[in-house]
Amino acid sequence: MSDLDDFDRRILRELTRDGRMSNTDLAARIGLSPSACLRRVQELERSGVIRGYRAVLEPSKLGIGFVAYVSVGLSLHTKAAQQAFEQAVAGAREVRECHNITGTVEYLLRVEAADLAAYKHFHTDVLGTVPGVASLTTYVVIESSKDERG
Repeated sequence: MSDLDDFDRRILRELTRDGRMSNTDLAARIGLSPSACLRRVQELERSGVIRGYRAVLEPSKLGIGFVAYVSVGLSLHTKAAQQAFEQAVAGAREVRECHNITGTVEYLLRVEAADLAAYKHFHTDVLGTVPGVASLTTYVVIESSKDERG
């Protein structure tokens, strides 16, 4: 569904800000009747433009005080090596995102841990033991001035 019109874009913008907004409030904000708005939202869901709704969590309330991005280079550049790596990190609770990327490394991970000591344990005892990992570079997040992940 690449032919989104202005109303669709406004619906998506509002739902991104508040996915729990009532249909009546959403319709009023974008200037449609509630029934027309609901049909559009249902079509956006049906077509897969809206994949789901999530709660936005406060990391500090969950004991997460350390966030880093980790670039991972593999020693082999094969599909099997990539699948093995993805399977290894799929079960790691610290890995919140895993992206296969282009460039000098194969993966970029978003990692969340309680603190630096917990991250060191993850880095050494989890990532450091995955077969085929050739390089790890950690980029510690100091502050996030913009974060629109839901």
